[in-house]
Amino acid sequence: MKKILLLILLAYSSINAQVLYESVPSSKFNEPRNVKIQLPRNYEANEDKYYPVILVLDGDYLFEPVAGSADYYSYWEDMPQAIIVGVMQPDRMEDTVYDDANFLPTGQGADFFEFLGMELLPWLNKQYRLAPFNVVVGHDATAGFANYYLMKNPPLFNAYISLSPDLAPQMNERLTTILKQTEQQIFYYQATGTEDIPSLREETLALHQALSGIENEKFHYYFDDFQDATHYSLVGRAIPKALEKVFAVYRPISKKEFTEKILKVDSPFDYLIEKYTVMQNLFGLDDKIRINDFIAIAAALEKKSDWDGFENLGKLASKEYPETILGPYYLGRSYEGNGEPKKAMRTYEGALVLKEIGDINKDILVARSQQIKDDFGY
Repeated sequence: MKKILLLILLAYSSINAQVLYESVPSSKFNEPRNVKIQLPRNYEANEDKYYPVILVLDGDYLFEPVAGSADYYSYWEDMPQAIIVGVMQPDRMEDTVYDDANFLPTGQGADFFEFLGMELLPWLNKQYRLAPFNVVVGHDATAGFANYYLMKNPPLFNAYISLSPDLAPQMNERLTTILKQTEQQIFYYQATGTEDIPSLREETLALHQALSGIENEKFHYYFDDFQDATHYSLVGRAIPKALEKVFAVYRPISKKEFTEKILKVDSPFDYLIEKYTVMQNLFGLDDKIRINDFIAIAAALEKKSDWDGFENLGKLASKEYPETILGPYYLGRSYEGNGEPKKAMRTYEGALVLKEIGDINKDILVARSQQIKDDFGY
């Protein structure tokens, strides 16, 4: 069933997303390096929109599952639309070679390290509209290699998806030291499986034990150990989970978030503002607040009888969706709750010339206005 789902995702992506094949000039290799690039839907039409970039090492076989999952999740708004870049590696082992003495990239490994940071990413920035949030994905040798970018100050990538990594000696200790002290928001996901290659599974579990003990609010760590998954099958299961975790804050407000977080805070309205501020600061996105998120916050305000919060929500909704009845409806609820029924009635009636939106329609405004008339004799 999981294999069928993955095939559906890949087909879905190939039909609906634009894939380009590019050659990137490189002075490090004295010849171009080939990449595959999936642009988001409607990329050309959204001229003012910027997108996170997901850099996929081992692009020969990892590009399609990452691109398919990203396209699917972004369609349902579980992650932002992103530019997916698959790096072709004719000799992945030479690209990831490290010195036997200091265990740092050497030879072609050093060239490849500098190519990604000094040539590929700057080239992408010139060619495409990149938001200031980037992700790197790797598998075994390339997953281990991606960790070297955490040694840069600041780290080159914001998020690391490490699938059954083949770690260089001392990497465990190096990462632990760096991530305990990092002042940049870092997202780190790694996965193994119960049928993974034994030596790689042992390394991954050891690193998991070290990273899971780090107490640093800037470091966000996630881990999966997939039952019965092999070194290769774990990839198809891990990629969707990794994207889900890395971009968790972007998702629309869920029932779980509503119950476990929003209902427990003093100000649901402040929670909404903070959620979108984090999204903007983290992903460099200035997205409009979703209708469903407005509705969720309104439900929480209703439960708490937070009428001042309703006023703030109404003003924000009027700014975000000025041609709709959303803002006036919330302002009317605020006036009702604060004992100003005539003002609420006039607000509802004045909004009848505006457009309906979501589940908020003009019948609701008419009904609330009529109820006020009945109750107060207006």
